[in-house]
Amino acid sequence: MNVRLDFGRRGIDVELPVGLDVTVTQGQRRPRVADPTGAVLHALEQPIGTPPLAQLAHGRKRAVVVISDKTRPIPYRTVLPPILDTLNRAGLGPGEVEILVATGLHRPNTADELVEMLGEDVLRSYRVRNHVARNQDEHAFVGSTKRGTEIWIDRGYLNADLRILTGLIEPHLMAGYSGGRKAVCPGIAGVRTIRAVHGPKMLEGWVGPGIIEGNPFHEEMLEVVKLTGADFLCDVTIDRNRCVTGVFAGDVVAAHARGVRAVEEQTLVAVAEPADVVLVSAGGYPLDQTLYQSIKGLVAALNVVRPGGAIVLVAELAEGAGSEEFVGLLQSVQSPGEFMHRVWQPDFFTFDQWMVQHLCQVLRKASVWIAAPKPVLQFREGFAVQWAPTPEAAIDAALRHVGGKHLLVIPDGPYTLATVRGRKLALSGAGAEAHL
Repeated sequence: MNVRLDFGRRGIDVELPVGLDVTVTQGQRRPRVADPTGAVLHALEQPIGTPPLAQLAHGRKRAVVVISDKTRPIPYRTVLPPILDTLNRAGLGPGEVEILVATGLHRPNTADELVEMLGEDVLRSYRVRNHVARNQDEHAFVGSTKRGTEIWIDRGYLNADLRILTGLIEPHLMAGYSGGRKAVCPGIAGVRTIRAVHGPKMLEGWVGPGIIEGNPFHEEMLEVVKLTGADFLCDVTIDRNRCVTGVFAGDVVAAHARGVRAVEEQTLVAVAEPADVVLVSAGGYPLDQTLYQSIKGLVAALNVVRPGGAIVLVAELAEGAGSEEFVGLLQSVQSPGEFMHRVWQPDFFTFDQWMVQHLCQVLRKASVWIAAPKPVLQFREGFAVQWAPTPEAAIDAALRHVGGKHLLVIPDGPYTLATVRGRKLALSGAGAEAHL
């Protein structure tokens, strides 16, 4: 039996061993819209919970359009022109509009990446700026949330009198679903804000893919957006070929909530029982370009692997492991237990520590094999993570290790919300039964 997984830009075919009990699971996404430009225009003209964008833009002097960075496969060459054209017709030409790339703590997007994302015409006509969270001078203090998070937001965003957010709605390991409020926090927030929202206590709470109600991470981001302010949202959903399947525009909360409901109908799958081994994609390009982002694929498998089972992650990793801080932290601790002890110390903080924490949550429940063209870092001996040159080699090793025959395959990784009998679990709960 062969299965095709998302991998890089082209995908990869994997030959499975004979004699296994194999389940292949993925959501049933909506078909792509026939006229995506027309769909965006319609959503701008008949939004959810707000006046049309053209009406909101009338009489404004300066607009900012927040876009996601290259780690989100949003077809901005289709999505952005209708927004910019609407602003232009309302009197906000290229000189009055800034396109702000919501990098969070990711690296800035390169010129070539921006060309691929937006097209040369947009780059020639508009000011496009990467948000830089680590530059404190580029942020202004807005206030504090009820939980005490200091809200530091990009000054350019705050100086605009028309603020438009864009993004992609998909299952997300912390926020439940991406899009909406995430464009502001962490997208254009400063380090102090990002550090507080991504703290270790927050990530051991009711946080996980598909979880919205009662999710403190989601609630904190909503409060940040409410206190900061945003006038309009234009989020999209996509299929495995990165084509638009839906557009949800209007009020930041209401439009996002409607999009979340639509995405859950398409992505949530329920299997009868946990598997011995889960073969999962890291999501293909651009998610699988770094180990940091590819951990989302491991989290996608966490709810559907049995305690003591194994996860085989397939990722291209063409850009390596991730930031220097992420790599340094992984290589400075001998085991998940040592990391968790360190991260709970009140004076400890390292950039990107949250993704190491998510890896440790996975390792509480399952061993991991990573199938990639080459290893991008050396894990310490206490981490149950092994490298394999091919998915087939990784599957063989994982099956021998766990001694089982039930293999579950998730071809598009974190874009599927995989559950056992429909039950969503927080990351802390999904990996609560330690086997190491």
